[in-house]
Amino acid sequence: MPKILFVAADPRPERWTTEIERAYPEAEVIVWQDDGRSHDAEYAVVWHPPAALFARERNLKALFNLGAGVDGLLALNALPADLPVIRLEDAGMSVQMAEFVIHQVVERTRDMAVYRAQQRDGVWRIHRPIDRAQWPVGVLGLGQIGARVAKSLAALDYPVAGWVRSQRRLDGIEVFNGKGALQAMLARSRIVINTLPLTDETRDLMDHAFFAALLPDAVVINVGRGEHLVDEALLQAIAKGRVAAATLDVFRDEPLPAAHPFWSTPQITITPHVSARTLREATIAQIVAKIRGIEAGTPASGVVDPARGY
Repeated sequence: MPKILFVAADPRPERWTTEIERAYPEAEVIVWQDDGRSHDAEYAVVWHPPAALFARERNLKALFNLGAGVDGLLALNALPADLPVIRLEDAGMSVQMAEFVIHQVVERTRDMAVYRAQQRDGVWRIHRPIDRAQWPVGVLGLGQIGARVAKSLAALDYPVAGWVRSQRRLDGIEVFNGKGALQAMLARSRIVINTLPLTDETRDLMDHAFFAALLPDAVVINVGRGEHLVDEALLQAIAKGRVAAATLDVFRDEPLPAAHPFWSTPQITITPHVSARTLREATIAQIVAKIRGIEAGTPASGVVDPARGY
């Protein structure tokens, strides 16, 4: 009977533990308490775990992260180098992300703000229909989430390209591979959508040169990580007219500080890290299936490569 620790600062951990027990009745599920005890657990389901967890639980076989992004977890000095970290693979997040991004893209390309302003003024005026050729999209990152975003927009007949670190193919999507190809992808993109994981290579990627490479009147959508974006570079690109609009769902500091200039920049739409939420039922089903597989001797998918950062 495997022991599973739930390690997250959730005021109602029973929402998770009860469901894990229901899905895996053979397991013993324990809520972590920082009380100096060791539970001799084999697995831990975590979100921002304390260093004490790794000092006390020496027999962990795997660590399951309650989220797709693992940059914060990998940055922990206390994390044992030989402990497998397993990330969530979709768990209902990719469809949410695609939905969020499509909403933002359509908001810009279909002039929805213009029609709302006309309604306020009692104006009936029809504008020219969309020419999708004038709205080429570039998606940074083509993992499960980025690929879903790219394919969803391509299905709406937007010309879509993607940029990834290593070679890959995606039907219907023009793929740019490798660091040297980033500028070429940006140069053909008027809408750029960031879904990348945070690594040393992608930190501060969206800088002055990044925005200068985009097509004029660009639209920027960041649903990756706040640390991808150089805040001052975006503000300058907006001030210079290079970027017409931006939607930001992630930030270097969350909640976004009240004095941050993003709040008062009308070209920026702010959402509080809600583009894709962890769905509890789908997450638990995925984690339980992977633990059962490990117990049966089957390697789990979604194991993080610390060298790559994802």
